Amino acid sequence: MSRLPAVRPEVRDVAQTVIADRQTLHAWPELPWKETQTQRFILDQLTAIGLEDVRPIAKTGATALFRGNGRGCVAWRADIDALPIPERSGLPFASRNEGVMHACGHDAHIAIALGIARVLQSHHRDDHGSVRFIFQPAEEASGGAPACIAEGVLESPHVSRVLGLHISADIPVGMVNVAPGPFFAMPTFITIEIKGRGGHGAAPQQSIDAVVVAAHVITALQTVVSRSSPPSEPAVLTIGTVQAGFRSNVIAESATLTGTIRSYTDQMKDHLVSRAQQVAEGVCAAFGATARFEHSTSCPPVVNDGLLAGLVAAESSSYFGPASVVAAASMGADDMADFLQARPGVYFWFGARNEKKGIAGRHHDPGFVIDEDALPHAVEFGLRVIERTLSL
Repeated sequence: MSRLPAVRPEVRDVAQTVIADRQTLHAWPELPWKETQTQRFILDQLTAIGLEDVRPIAKTGATALFRGNGRGCVAWRADIDALPIPERSGLPFASRNEGVMHACGHDAHIAIALGIARVLQSHHRDDHGSVRFIFQPAEEASGGAPACIAEGVLESPHVSRVLGLHISADIPVGMVNVAPGPFFAMPTFITIEIKGRGGHGAAPQQSIDAVVVAAHVITALQTVVSRSSPPSEPAVLTIGTVQAGFRSNVIAESATLTGTIRSYTDQMKDHLVSRAQQVAEGVCAAFGATARFEHSTSCPPVVNDGLLAGLVAAESSSYFGPASVVAAASMGADDMADFLQARPGVYFWFGARNEKKGIAGRHHDPGFVIDEDALPHAVEFGLRVIERTLSL
């Protein structure tokens, strides 16, 4: 988008602080359930802003309340953890925690939420409802969202709707991706342990090569979606890791594969899991090996409320222009899903890509970068969505 709209003066006043917060957080990323320094930073900022009920939650998360005098209370959720990825972005504020990186934009999510809180506390009170801010740990692992909910963040005061955004490296600054219904997929993690028979690399006839078996299992698993599932129902199966062997002249006795299955419904998940297990066990049996198959699902799909998804789309069209709205569901996963099962709500992608500046990275990549010009607009847009939602 060649020209972005102006933000309100109150947002302009906090814009540099939002960017500075993001850069500070980016330099000190922390893994799920280890976000202690991040938690302290957030709590200190929330206290300085002057919000009510500032406290830790869910071990390493944080919450606070902007208490307006108007009716209603909505929640704004931001995830705070980083990934076990060594950073190669070349940014002057690149990660100082070796092997850990904010490679998905959670640092931006924190900074945006703090920016929204600053504007609300400074400029809204009499005619505005309340906003519960939830800084959730462990989105990249599991259990962060349920832990927050279990500690009562959606009560006292009662939260009627939950809102949130995810920064996007896939769509340009000035665009928003939102759709009603299933929007992020249900993630199911699979582990396949293959047991063969080891031996000397010079005498393969005496062994059952787990590496060869694993290769055939991986290839065969590619048919689970392409040949065993309806084309009309989105699904993904990916094998992400392969571990086998000791050295070059030893035939591996065993191999372990891990991967993920993504779907939008329990029925499709059950079908894909069953079929993947059948394929793995069948291929292994054909080679004289055995397979041990395990699976677990960490969260449900993100399902957006239709009314609120329409509200976000309408606000994007009004603020950025009619061509700014994309409606493309993702096969990614996010435990924002747990909040949206507890309350109606909406989760949407907010563009931060800028190819003219050479900012065209990928999520979960060592070179992940965003256009920080998106951040003040994310604060402005978040405020607009909150204001519209409280007026319903």
